[in-house]
Amino acid sequence: MAKKHAKHPTEGNGKQLAGETSPGQEMLKLKEGKKKDKKKGKGKTKKLSRKVYEQELIRLQIELVKLQEWIKHEGLKVVVVFEGRDAAGKGGTIQRIAECLNPRICRIAALGKPSDREKTQWYFQRYVAHLPAAGEMVLFDRSWYNRAGVERVMGFCTYQEYNEFLRSCPEFECMIQRSGIILIKYWFSVSDDEQERRFQDRIDDPTKRWKLSPMDLKSREKWIDYSKAKDDMFAATDIEDSPWFVVEADDKKRARLNCITHLLSMISYQDLTPEPIVLPPRQQVMSYERPPLAMQKFVPAAF
Repeated sequence: MAKKHAKHPTEGNGKQLAGETSPGQEMLKLKEGKKKDKKKGKGKTKKLSRKVYEQELIRLQIELVKLQEWIKHEGLKVVVVFEGRDAAGKGGTIQRIAECLNPRICRIAALGKPSDREKTQWYFQRYVAHLPAAGEMVLFDRSWYNRAGVERVMGFCTYQEYNEFLRSCPEFECMIQRSGIILIKYWFSVSDDEQERRFQDRIDDPTKRWKLSPMDLKSREKWIDYSKAKDDMFAATDIEDSPWFVVEADDKKRARLNCITHLLSMISYQDLTPEPIVLPPRQQVMSYERPPLAMQKFVPAAF
C-alpha cells in the first residue's frame, strides 16, 4: 500500500515526517549545493552546455512522469501558475513539463481575451472552469493575474476593478486551496537587455514572429509601468498561504531546469512506475482477405 502523500504547505495541516524527503526535494538540495561551485569574483555563471542540459532535462522529465502517476494514484488536484514578463520563457518551460506527460492528466490552460459575455461575469469565473478535478494537474500559461498586469497597465480595467482584484485574489486562492487544490505560482524574471534580444530574435525568425504581438511591443514602451504593477501585485498577493516563487530567466536552459526541480520538490511523491510490460503475441492468421491497397488514398512521398 502506498503511503499517503505529504500535503502541500497551503493545505494547512499536512506535515512531512522528520528526516523524510521526496525525490524532488533531494534534487533541489543537490542543485543548491552545486551553486557553491561557482568561481569567486565572476558575475556570470558558466554557460550550460547542450549535452548537460539535455541530460538533466531527461532526468527531470522521468521524475515528472513519476509525479504524474502519484497525482493520478492519490487523486491530487494541482494548479501551477506561470506569470512574468513577455518573452521570459514561460511557454518553453511549460512545454518541457507537458511534453512527456499524459495530456489527460496534465493540461495547459492558455486563455485568450475574454468575450463580451465573459466580461460581464465574475472576474474569476472563466478561470474556475479550468481548475483540475481529482488526478489532474493544470498549467496556467498566464492566469487571473492578467488583471494586475496587462489589464492594469494598458487600461483594460477600471481602477475600482483593479483594487477589487487585489483585495479578492488572496481570498480566492485560499478558497480554492481549502477545497483541496495544491497551488504553486511562478514569476519568470528577465532583464531589459535579454528581453530586447529575444524580441529581436522573434522579429528575425519567421517561425517565431507569431509570438510577438502588438501588446508585446507596447510592453517595451511601458517597462517601468509593468515593473510597478508587478511590485504592487507581489505586495498584495505574495502571502504565506500562497507565495510567489521567482525564476531567474535570463538563461532559458537554467530557468527550465530550476523551475522543474523546484516544482518536483513542492509535492512529496513516490515512484509508482509500472512493472515492465510484456507484449502479447500477435493474433494468428485468419481466413480474412484485406481489400487491395489501390483502394486507399496515400499521402504523396515528397521526401
